[in-house]
Parts: sequence; structure tokens; C-alpha cells
Amino acid sequence: MTLLYSEVEEELRAAVRGLLADRCPPAAVLKRIESEPYDLDLWKTLAGEIGVAGLLIPEQYGGAGASASEAAVVLEELGRGVAPVPFFTSSVLATRALLPTGPGSGDALLEELAEGRKTAALVVPFAASPYRAGAAVRLEDGRLTGTVTGVAGADVADVLLVPVGGRVHAVEGGAVVRVVPSLDQTRPVATVTFDGAEARDVGECDLAEVLRFGAGLLASEQLGVAEWCLDTTLAYVRERHQFARPIGSFQAIKHRLADLWLDVVRARAAARSAATDGSAVSVAVAQSWNAGVAVHAAEEALQLHGGIGMTWEHPVHLYLKRAKAAEIALGTPGDHRAALASLVDVPGPE
Repeated sequence: MTLLYSEVEEELRAAVRGLLADRCPPAAVLKRIESEPYDLDLWKTLAGEIGVAGLLIPEQYGGAGASASEAAVVLEELGRGVAPVPFFTSSVLATRALLPTGPGSGDALLEELAEGRKTAALVVPFAASPYRAGAAVRLEDGRLTGTVTGVAGADVADVLLVPVGGRVHAVEGGAVVRVVPSLDQTRPVATVTFDGAEARDVGECDLAEVLRFGAGLLASEQLGVAEWCLDTTLAYVRERHQFARPIGSFQAIKHRLADLWLDVVRARAAARSAATDGSAVSVAVAQSWNAGVAVHAAEEALQLHGGIGMTWEHPVHLYLKRAKAAEIALGTPGDHRAALASLVDVPGPE
């Protein structure tokens, strides 16, 4: 296992970063959140021209057959731009839920997802923990009944994937999706209600494994958020002058940013380990650390930007909201620390 980036991964990073810089700078994201947060035109370009939608899908289904490491690089860049696209919800979580199904009724859907012709959403709360995974709906005679709250990506999904009883079912109509207020305005969540909606069984689904896989890759998005906050703050403290000198020259500022740099370096190692290794221990370590680092980096960015950082016009609040929302997504840091202690046989309190 190596934590270094390959040449292919760096080329993928350059392609995604270049597109986001041109089409989705933070100022453009700020404008979108007032009306329609998701940028589906950008998503079509990412999916069609760069091929990110099918990264994790095997070649026989029209995908790239890439590993989680390549998907992690894309998530780093999407985190740096708080890009409002359904990559994580459709191309990571929903796709992972479909992959174990093998040959069968999910094949055509995988092909459509790989080409970017459709998007999907896994109908579980975004705050669901891989250590307490469970279905919230009932299936009777091929029809679903129940309500699931806090579902990310459901409002732009063409297909809803609903896990019930160790199987995953596809719903393409008959569900009521209602967007609800969310802290992270760049990733809306919705309440999904089924009242006898017709569902198609597309195969087996280990929900806990899917959520654990997603949590491991979410650490890469959190890394991207932290990197943007650090880089942007470093640039600002070099330019902002006070008492006739850059504020970055003050010893207290230097110490804070040096500590933050070390935190981000550790976060990069943890994220890469979770992506390349993917073990339960690596995932728990990554989420135990990276969730807090992303929040801390965003808080430091807001404070060290001074008065301008407190304004709605500056994009740093988008990063703080993304970091705070992601901190409780797919298990809290406390959930992952408790799991880690159990995995490595650390005794708990008597």
C-alpha cells in the first residue's frame, strides 16, 4: 500500500480542478445556493467528458473500473470547491450499493449511471452510522411504505435505491421527495416518503459495508475542505497588513497556521489510507481525525480572515457548513472512535 498519488491520479486531479476553477469557483457556488444549489450542467460535464460518474463501475458495465483511490482524488477536488454535484451520493454511495448485486436486474442501471444518463440516491439518512445500519421502510408484495429523513441527493436522483432486509430495491416513481432545511446549502437533504410505491429488487446489499465504504471516502472530501481553508488563509495573511506588516508575520498567527498545516498533513495520510486500504480500522481512523480537522480548518479560516470572514459574501461560511454537516454524516467522530477502540481491542471504561 502506498499513500503517494499516482500519475494517473494527478492527471485526474488536474482535469477536475481545471474544470471546477472555470465553471464552479466559490463565487458561483454562493450565487447558486440562493436558488438552485445543484449545478447539473457541471455534473453532465464531469460525468460525460471526464468520466467521473463511472469511476467505481466495472468496465463490463461501461465504467472505468477504477479503484477507490481515484474516486478519493475526485472527492478531494470537489471538497476544495464545495462543488454542488451529486458525485458522492450517486457515484459513490448509490453505486456501491449496486455493485455487489452481480449479474441481474441492476446491470442496466449501472450502465446508465456509468454514462451519467441517470443519477441515483441511497435512501438512508445521511447521518446514518455504519455501526447501526438499519432500514426505515417496509416492503410488502413489492411495494414500499415508510418515511426516511435526511436523505442526501434524493431531490436530484432519477432512481432511489432503498435497502430493505439485506436487499436493495429501485424506485423510479411513486415516492414523495420533499427538500428540508439543511445546514449545508451545497448538499441539500430531503424527506422521502413511500406510500405503496412499486419497487424493483436489484440484488443483495450489505448496508453497513456500503456506509463504511462511503465514510472512508468522505474523509477525502473533508481533506479537500481543509486544504482549501488552509491555502486560502495562507494567501490572505500574506496580503492583509496591520501595523505596516503582513498579519502572517505575527508569531501567534504563524503558530496557529503551522499547527493547522500539521493537522492537514495527518488528515491526508488518514484519507489516503482509508481509500487505498479500505479496512474497518483505516476508515474509523480517518473519520475519527478528518471530520474534526475539516471543522477546525474552516473555523480557523473564518477567524483569521477577520471581519470579511464573517460576511455572507465571503465563501468561507460554505466550507464551515460543509465541514459541520459532514462531521455527523455516516457516523460521528465519537461513533468511529468507539468502533476503533473495539476493533483494536482497547478496553473501555469499567
